[in-house]
Amino acid sequence: MDLFSSEIDLGQNWLPKDGTVNYYGSVMARNIADAYFQELLTNIAWTNDVAIIYGKRIETKRKVAWYGDQPFEYTYSNHTKKALPWTKALLELKTLAEKRTGETYNSCLLNLYHSGEEGMAWHSDAEKDLKRNGAIASLSFGAERKFAFKHKQTKEKVELILDHGSLLVMKGYTQSHWLHRLPPTKLVKTPRINLTFRTIVSV
Repeated sequence: MDLFSSEIDLGQNWLPKDGTVNYYGSVMARNIADAYFQELLTNIAWTNDVAIIYGKRIETKRKVAWYGDQPFEYTYSNHTKKALPWTKALLELKTLAEKRTGETYNSCLLNLYHSGEEGMAWHSDAEKDLKRNGAIASLSFGAERKFAFKHKQTKEKVELILDHGSLLVMKGYTQSHWLHRLPPTKLVKTPRINLTFRTIVSV
């Protein structure tokens, strides 16, 4: 299976300042993206995400999974996850992300949104476990969804649509100066799977 047959040129920096976001569009043939979507949907160890807010445990409808080179611990929303060993499909997709972005990654956080009514609030990926100003590569499968950025000081916004089988990378000072989110929408009725390849630093 040739993952790289549909390569396109690296696009523009979507951010006007204080960071770099490159969107590659779809980086694989649609039938390959379809196959990966079904593989991930079926064979990933999905669990409901958990957040501890004001001491109260809250489970989301959205499901998550955490994989890596080692059983890395990753803490966000006051909840700690331990990474599972890579699956064959995740290693293939990590290789694709590394080839296209010129970066290396040692872990991956996956999110499963069952419909457009499930989204993600404004946040930045700047937890202490992550490499500071490290690149984060985002692969999307399934429903096309809007993805938005907002500057922390000026409140400028940038929005783009993430296609099925597409790759986006956030790097440089993006997490320091920008928030991002996946806005909910009632217009999308089908699921989306997102993989964010990251670098955990051992403390």
